Amino acid sequence: MKKVLVTGGTVFVSRYVAQYYVNKGYDVYVLNRNNRKQVNGVILIEADRHLIGEKLRDYHFDIVFDITSYTKADVNTLLDALGSFNDYIMISSSAVYPEYEPQPFKENTILGANKFWGQYGTNKIEAEEALHERVPNAYILRPPYLYGQMNNVYREAFVFECAMRGRKFYLPKNGEMKLQFFHVNDLCKFMDIIVEKKPDEHIFNVGNKETVSVRDWVELCYKVMGKPAEYECVFDDIEQRNYFSFYNYEYYLDVSKQEKLMSVIKHMEEGLKEAYEWYKDNSGEVVRKGYIEYIDEILKK
Repeated sequence: MKKVLVTGGTVFVSRYVAQYYVNKGYDVYVLNRNNRKQVNGVILIEADRHLIGEKLRDYHFDIVFDITSYTKADVNTLLDALGSFNDYIMISSSAVYPEYEPQPFKENTILGANKFWGQYGTNKIEAEEALHERVPNAYILRPPYLYGQMNNVYREAFVFECAMRGRKFYLPKNGEMKLQFFHVNDLCKFMDIIVEKKPDEHIFNVGNKETVSVRDWVELCYKVMGKPAEYECVFDDIEQRNYFSFYNYEYYLDVSKQEKLMSVIKHMEEGLKEAYEWYKDNSGEVVRKGYIEYIDEILKK
């Protein structure tokens, strides 16, 4: 059975990845500081990824799933510490694409600073470059917004909370802004395909082929809870991140290369239902923001 390393392993994507491969029967090692609850069945290597020392030196991993590299230093420190491995997959971000380039963004779109993502995006660019300089056969995945079980980011959870409270939902303008998502389970399935097929391409945009308007997305979040959505539209010149989970930034990834390898994607309604089932029992794990308080204090006046 395969032996894999997951960087992180305790929060959202890295946690889900660790659980996914435990469920497949892999020997799953996680690298983290042991500050949070571990997934049942993993083998913990307790260390700060910047202070690993010799803790990885004697291991051979079939796959390294690098979920938590955000900078060039993150990549280099891990590679310096590793013993040997076969495959390396890093989760990067769509934030590497500057907002002014033509859309949909393709894998060969010129990378650069994006005014909405700032240093996060430029750091990811440097991390990608560092990885491919040292491990040319590594795979890099660039997702849009990820969602699903274990999501501690206040996105779908925000809508679920509004629905649970029986609140109207405050939409930016008419709610026509489009978003692109990818379920974390589909991310894992695509990584399985990469390891199995070893495609010649080494950088992939990943995501649902279709975008969804924020109005339709909110509608689906309410629907999976069996509740009707009612809206208030905000047309005032107000920074929408004060009351909504996403920047006023619409972008779209070309995922045709992914689609050639994996054509079946989880339907968003099914994915949001799974996310809600997790949220019902784990709402305390979500990093809540003050959107509702802002709406009540500012927008309702």
